[in-house]
Amino acid sequence: MKILVLNCGSSSIKYQLFDMEKDAEVLAKGLLDRIGLESSLLTHKVPGKEKYQLTQDVPDHQVGINLILRILKDPEYGVIQDENEISAVGHRVAHGGPYFNQSVLIDAKVKKDIEKCIELAPLHNPHHLKGMASIEAILPNIPQVAVFDTSFHQTMSPDAYLYAIPYEYYEKYKIRRYGFHGTSHKFVAQKACEYLGKDFEKINIITCHLGNGSSIAAIKNGKSVDTSMGFTPVEGLMMGTRSGDLDIGVLLFLAEKEKLSIAETNNLFNKKSGLLGISGISYDMRDVEAAADKGVERAKIALEMFAYRVRKYIGAYIAAMGGADLIVFTGGIGENDTTTRERVMQGMGFLGIDFDAERNSMVHGHETVITRPGSKIDVMVVPTNEELVIAMDTYAIVKSKKVKK
Repeated sequence: MKILVLNCGSSSIKYQLFDMEKDAEVLAKGLLDRIGLESSLLTHKVPGKEKYQLTQDVPDHQVGINLILRILKDPEYGVIQDENEISAVGHRVAHGGPYFNQSVLIDAKVKKDIEKCIELAPLHNPHHLKGMASIEAILPNIPQVAVFDTSFHQTMSPDAYLYAIPYEYYEKYKIRRYGFHGTSHKFVAQKACEYLGKDFEKINIITCHLGNGSSIAAIKNGKSVDTSMGFTPVEGLMMGTRSGDLDIGVLLFLAEKEKLSIAETNNLFNKKSGLLGISGISYDMRDVEAAADKGVERAKIALEMFAYRVRKYIGAYIAAMGGADLIVFTGGIGENDTTTRERVMQGMGFLGIDFDAERNSMVHGHETVITRPGSKIDVMVVPTNEELVIAMDTYAIVKSKKVKK
C-alpha cells in the first residue's frame, strides 16, 4: 500500500510517498515552494537519484498537487506509473482543538470541525483544508486521513491545560493549553522505548523537541500530561524567533510604549524575539554558536538562555510526574547540536543523570544513548520523523476500516 503524505502550508506543500508494504520505504519526497507567486519551485528527491528541480508558476494548491502527482508519475523522475497506485493520503493538520484526540478518516464532519479550529490556527488550518479539497477534486475516491499536531496532548488534565483566567473564556472561546509537535513527541518516545526495551506505557518520559520551534512534553505511562507550548506555539521555551514564556505585563507595556497594533505585537513576539531577538544575529542556532565562538557577548547570552529554559522545564516535569526514567532529545537542534545538549545537561548530576560528554560529542542525528551505563535516568538522541507517523496512522486507519478507493 502506497501512502502519500502532504503538509500544506500557506505557500508550500511538503510531500513524501511511502510504500508501507516495504517497511515504510520512502519512494520519493519533496517541497513545492512559492505557491501563488511567480516562479514557484519544486524540489523533488528520489533515493539513489540526483535531486530534480522545476520552476513554473503555481497559482494554487490544486495546481500544486497536480504538479506533484505529475512528477511522481514522470518516466524519468517518478516512482509510480499511475496515481491510482496511491492507496490513501495522510494530511498533517496543525490544530484539532478539543475535537480530536487521535488521527481520523476525513469526512464532512471532520472537515467542519477542522474549520472550527481556524481561529485557533489561522495561518495553518485553512491551507490544510485546501490540500484536502484539492485531493478530493483530483482523486475523488481516495481515502484521506487527518493527523493532528495537538491530538497527543489531549490526555492532559484540566489542572495542566487550563489558564488561570475567568473560566467563561474557556467555555466561550476554548482558551486552554493545546500543545503542539504531538506526533514528534509520541514518535520519539516510542522509538526510544523500543531501543531500550522499555514499556512505553509504564515509564515516565520527557521529550525535548528542539528546533526553530521548540517544545517539551511530559509523558507518563504513555500519555502526555503536560507540554510547554500552549494555546499557541509561542508559549514555553525560547525559540528561533519566538519569545517563549513572558510576563503579559511586558506585552502590554511595550504595546503602549511603542504604539503597537495587535498585529505588530504578535509579530514582535513571534518573529523578532527568541535567539534572533537576544543575539541580534540570527534565529539559526548554528549562526549564534559561531558568533559566540568569536566572542560576541549577546550570542553567548542567547545560548545560555536557551539551555537554561530547557533545563528548567525538564526539572519542572520531573517534579510534575514524580520522577523520570528517560529524557529524549530530538528536532534539528536536539538531534544534531552536541554543545546545546551538553549545555542543557550541565548540573543535572544531582538527579542521578550520568551524562557522557564524550559519547554525546559524537552523536549527530542518529539514535543512541548519551548517558553512561547505570545512569538513574537514561538520556537519548532520537531523530524525529513526523511524516512517517502520518503515514503509519493513515495506513492503520485505512486498513482497520477496510476503506476502499
